Amino acid sequence: MFGSVVGVITVSLGSTLGAAAAFAVARWFARDAVVRWLGGNASYTRLQDLTARHGAIVVAITRLVPLFPFNLLNYGFGLTAVPLPTYVFWSWLCMLPGTILYVVGADAVTKGLAEGRVPWTLAGVILAVAGLLVYVVRRARRALHASEELA
Repeated sequence: MFGSVVGVITVSLGSTLGAAAAFAVARWFARDAVVRWLGGNASYTRLQDLTARHGAIVVAITRLVPLFPFNLLNYGFGLTAVPLPTYVFWSWLCMLPGTILYVVGADAVTKGLAEGRVPWTLAGVILAVAGLLVYVVRRARRALHASEELA
């Protein structure tokens, strides 16, 4: 509808603001109750410790791996020790490759259908971002595992 560039900017802004809002709702309205309820739980304590020490890496991995439902992550991270600025920045940065893939991909398909040809430049952007995404996820996982082994 807006093309690749304006579309990526619009979707990125909207998804980041939505993520920040859900995080804030969970942080300011539910976190204290959850900490009181699960504070003695070993798994929750480990999650709190992990997010306090490696919040940026944990946010990055969960945002880059599309197995985790984003809406659940938005509220879930609000219940952890990840600071809001860290969450917003890393969410924006790590949602950006997926946003580019979806928006540019939809633009490529739309243009291809309308013009009856394959838009190779847009197809190249999609492949490059997909490759970068795989590379970054692997690096982030290795970094998290290495930091956990040191701890």
